[in-house]
Amino acid sequence: MKVPGPALGLLELESIARGILVGDALVKRAPVDIAMAEPVSPGKYVLLFSGGVGEVEEALKAGVESAGSTLLDKLFLPRPAARLLEGLRDEFDQIWRESFGIVETHSVASTLLAADAALKRGEVWLRRLHLARGIGGKGYFVLGGRLDMVEAALEAAAGSIEPRMLLTTEVIQRPHPDTKGRVL
Repeated sequence: MKVPGPALGLLELESIARGILVGDALVKRAPVDIAMAEPVSPGKYVLLFSGGVGEVEEALKAGVESAGSTLLDKLFLPRPAARLLEGLRDEFDQIWRESFGIVETHSVASTLLAADAALKRGEVWLRRLHLARGIGGKGYFVLGGRLDMVEAALEAAAGSIEPRMLLTTEVIQRPHPDTKGRVL
């Protein structure tokens, strides 16, 4: 997934057809790079885009205007954590840390917002980031690091989103080698 810009914008819509129209409207309004524009189950459409802060903000406004009542969720993240951008590009830290933290949310926007907060809070590394595909539009991410840092990151993640958007957070201390290799 190409994510070069210093800002991220995201729109989740309940209509696939309107999602395509919204994608056209936002790139016509401002020069942004589309990282993800696709239908996801259960029949939602997700648009993730990046670019300069002003450009992403302007494109997001155009998208929200075009989406109308089909808008389910939105996100403007002007300065995302560098490790979040690495995760969006599938550049994960391959070194396993002492503990894992897992966060599962009900939407792509809440996943990105929670991951950004977690990565900015503690010295943790993003190990996996999964957005919407094949999991009913939900998202989850896995962090690794020292137990105290993972716990602080999970606390930040949970506190950064509306409680109704958080499905769960979990911690695994000293994961078994099979968890590292086969489960994840």
